[in-house]
Amino acid sequence: MRGVSNRYDCATDAIDTANAADPHRVRVRGADRPLALAHGELAAEWVEHLHPEANELLLLAARAHHLRRWELPRSDYPEGRAGYLRWRKDQKARHARDVADILRTCGYSDDEIESVQALIRRDRLAVDAGAQAVEDAACLVFIETQLASMQTRLDHDHLIDVVRKSARKMSAGGIAAVAEIDLAPAERALLDEALG
Repeated sequence: MRGVSNRYDCATDAIDTANAADPHRVRVRGADRPLALAHGELAAEWVEHLHPEANELLLLAARAHHLRRWELPRSDYPEGRAGYLRWRKDQKARHARDVADILRTCGYSDDEIESVQALIRRDRLAVDAGAQAVEDAACLVFIETQLASMQTRLDHDHLIDVVRKSARKMSAGGIAAVAEIDLAPAERALLDEALG
């Protein structure tokens, strides 16, 4: 990304510091990392890779898309799809709310903050290329960091369904980028079956 500002550095430092407190860990690209920190960094990386022209607001939305996610556990919601969807909606609202304080402190305007919040919530996913970029990045990060562990928790058919539902939310460019992720043969086979 060209033209990174001091306020962008301020915001990314604050987002990363917040996400570094995640007690959940993930091993990704050979290193153990706090889960939310890894998700934020990788999502911003995917957005920049797929959209080299991405502005700093889009990159901030990607970086903050799981801001302090562990503070609202999935276990606080009922089992099943309805509980999951409510949890996911509440998480997006929290991430958007929490990022506003960081961005305001770093000098972003109210309009810029609202833009980042809308991208985090994916308000206009069907028509907003920025929201789609954040969604693609979130799905790619999920595949890279969580697909392997889900193979041990979900039965095969359920996992295939999860991958297909993720793919339905992705753009053609996002789906094509799945081939760039370094995966074990079992995970690659699962993706090939689900996306084939």
